[in-house]
Amino acid sequence: MAKKKQIGRRRFLGLSLSSTLAISPMFSVPHTVHAKNSWNKLRLCVIGIRGRGMGLATGFASRPNAVVTHVCDVSSNLFGDAIKKIKDVQQVEPMAVQDLRRVMDDKTIDAIVVATPDHWHALATIWGAQAGKHVYVEKPISQNVFEGWQEVQASRKYDRRVQVGTQCRSMPHYREAIEYIRAGKLGKVHVAKAWNSQLRRRVPAVADSSIPEGLDWDIWQGPAPEHPYNDNRYTYGWRWLWDYGTGDMGNDGVHDLDVARWGLDVDYPIEIQCTGGKYQFVDDIQQTPDTQYVTFKFAESKMLVYEQRLWSPYHQEGLENGVAFYGNSAYMLIGRSGWKVIERGNKEVLDRQADRSEIPHLDNFLSSIAEGTKLNCDIEEGHRSTVLAHLGNLAYRLSRPLKFDPIKQTLIDDPEAEKFLKRRGRKSFVIPESV
Repeated sequence: MAKKKQIGRRRFLGLSLSSTLAISPMFSVPHTVHAKNSWNKLRLCVIGIRGRGMGLATGFASRPNAVVTHVCDVSSNLFGDAIKKIKDVQQVEPMAVQDLRRVMDDKTIDAIVVATPDHWHALATIWGAQAGKHVYVEKPISQNVFEGWQEVQASRKYDRRVQVGTQCRSMPHYREAIEYIRAGKLGKVHVAKAWNSQLRRRVPAVADSSIPEGLDWDIWQGPAPEHPYNDNRYTYGWRWLWDYGTGDMGNDGVHDLDVARWGLDVDYPIEIQCTGGKYQFVDDIQQTPDTQYVTFKFAESKMLVYEQRLWSPYHQEGLENGVAFYGNSAYMLIGRSGWKVIERGNKEVLDRQADRSEIPHLDNFLSSIAEGTKLNCDIEEGHRSTVLAHLGNLAYRLSRPLKFDPIKQTLIDDPEAEKFLKRRGRKSFVIPESV
């Protein structure tokens, strides 16, 4: 059988999903790359300032060529502490905005940092591009396949830089390891395995309750289906509910899926199988699996295996989250603290330790805007890796194998499964059919 060719970037971007509704851009695009300001720095707004958002806010605030001029969150209760922490880093006090649509209206903001829950990542990115703003969006970039594709389209149409928060792409030891693979030092690599083995916690059920003062619950729900306020939806529990999150495969596992796909040098899978279930967290409200084994087959005669165990108080191969590349001459183990190579006879020939930092990834985003530097994880790369999580989860939910068409971004001869590839959104928060 002839080997299928990998889809080229230009050809892929020239294709589009069929659409029945054309929606004009919600925001006008400024002509300048970035606004003039007295600091001569890129002006950023961080959207979502709980947890991960604050880490990114202080990270960007520490960079000499950026200033966080705005913070945005649906809860006004978070503003005081966030503003203080950011000011302590950059000596400039950011403004607070509760409705992210006002952020899009503000032409003084050059770029947005999207650190919201997963269900908001795509729409915020699309709106940002339409408003002429560059975007740093946390992983997973989308809640479904269609959303991710629309982000790619918006980035290209409005010529905006969109960096995905898979920081491993910019860490020197990962880049060095990928170059080692590319040089053929493992021989021919047929298989990669990514794993996510850590100890999560249960999410016990709680009753719906009144909306806390200071929280805009309508905006928090955004494009997701409408539900009453519940502490589990707003706090930690949303990650494990299909309306908002993508389980840990899309949450933390996508980092390792991305590294595995990067090292294999493949784009989209053509066949997906998954087995798994809720084996540990059986008495809580989580909908997503705590255990998953997924296999992805690629047209390039390569395979990616993903393992997930969210009840593991131990590490696999010395790594809580990691990737193994299996070549016919040697294999490599790589994680966030370093990488090693084992050759024939189980002889360890290389063991390099590394420090973990996301600063190179932030700097890459900023230099891409200011100087045109190539992004280390452009939105299209992030979409390809996020699609793995979406398809792996869908194979789990349907309990059967799937076949994916990378060109049409759809599933082959499977109308039932196709329903899970997109959702239209809600009220004022519709995912546009045409960006």
